[in-house]
Amino acid sequence: MRDMILWVIISYLIGSFPTGWLITKLFHRDENGKLDRLDIRTIGSHATGATNVRRAMGLGWAALTAFIDMFKGAFALLLASGLGNSDNPQLLLALCALASVIGHNYSVWLNFKAGKGVATTYGTLFFLWPYESFAIVLLCGAIWYAVMKTSRIVALASMISIAAMPIFFGFLGAPKEFTITAAVLAVLCVFQCRENIKRMINGTENRLK
Repeated sequence: MRDMILWVIISYLIGSFPTGWLITKLFHRDENGKLDRLDIRTIGSHATGATNVRRAMGLGWAALTAFIDMFKGAFALLLASGLGNSDNPQLLLALCALASVIGHNYSVWLNFKAGKGVATTYGTLFFLWPYESFAIVLLCGAIWYAVMKTSRIVALASMISIAAMPIFFGFLGAPKEFTITAAVLAVLCVFQCRENIKRMINGTENRLK
């Protein structure tokens, strides 16, 4: 139990790394080309994820943010699976996956506020149940792309693609810990996108061009 708690804490701290916030703080430039230490939480959706970084700095920086956010989720799972010691390794990985995404969404470095956890969810679930989870996440990535191409709404694509993950985990007969984890992360994604949902209902949600 002590080892499991330790790895959950480690996963939370890895997930809490404030990627988007750091990138804009360190590299954002004003209209005159001067570094201005922009706080990403003061613009757009006020989130720290790739979508808001794109609003501030463009597609390249957004892609880098998304990659690092996915990597930190994957890194937490790989560390726990390689070095963790538990009588229930499936439960250990499930809890570490949840902890890394919660760390991103409620970062200790940003007063427990950060992003929506979409990229980190993809990263954690990718390594949750190899090799089946590789196929699941890639398929859900294709769903994200299809919804994004038709709607141009990032939040909608994110919610639909992540909501599909527990369905695929269950269909392929994943351990119940993994299916439940995917389901909890899907609910968490919808909760984090609640303001986007309100704007979609009102017809005011931003669409990427």
